[in-house]
Amino acid sequence: MSNFILYNYYRSSTSYRVRIALNLKNIPFDYKSVHLLKNGGEQHFLDYKKLNPLEEVPTLVHNGKSIAQSLAVIEYLEEIQPQPTLFPNNAYSKAKIRQFCENINSFLHPLSNLKVLQKLESDLQYTSEQKNAWVQYWYGKGFQALEEMLIQFSGKYCFGDQITAADVLLVPCVFTAKRFQVNLDPFPLCRKVNDECLKHSAFAKAHPGQQPDTPESEKKSSS
Repeated sequence: MSNFILYNYYRSSTSYRVRIALNLKNIPFDYKSVHLLKNGGEQHFLDYKKLNPLEEVPTLVHNGKSIAQSLAVIEYLEEIQPQPTLFPNNAYSKAKIRQFCENINSFLHPLSNLKVLQKLESDLQYTSEQKNAWVQYWYGKGFQALEEMLIQFSGKYCFGDQITAADVLLVPCVFTAKRFQVNLDPFPLCRKVNDECLKHSAFAKAHPGQQPDTPESEKKSSS
């Protein structure tokens, strides 16, 4: 058994982020599935709520101690396993990478979060088409901001030619955008960096189509 246990869900973009980071840092982990839809949502089970009071995934348990929130987990991994680094030493570059990450984590991700979409459905009677339109509208705005940052800073990856935390967050965000049929044609740099990242084994291995709890109907390559 590994010293690391990741409670996660194959299709959760935040879980996807942590899987990528663990893979990049060559940290083996035990995969524990928390299905967000079965049985009313396994994230609501009492035993899991003790690990994560917000009833969300992912949660990382390291040597018996739990850490939730994907960015907190990624920064924790950076502290305990500094190489390969996901944040450069340069203060300005580090701040811009964090800005890019927060554009995804604080602006884009909550707008497609399962709890938010379920609330739109239950309280406002949104149809699937209306929920998709909601995500498409806000993701268009968010991706425009990401694209403008990539115009300034991208190389092979989001910030130059080394993988950083920005790439770790961008790839799951693109996956979610595709799920909701967001038009990504206006954002060629976002698409280019995403495609480049998916050639890397750490990203391919973390892909939602490759996980132990991925339904057979959704098993696929990491493209």
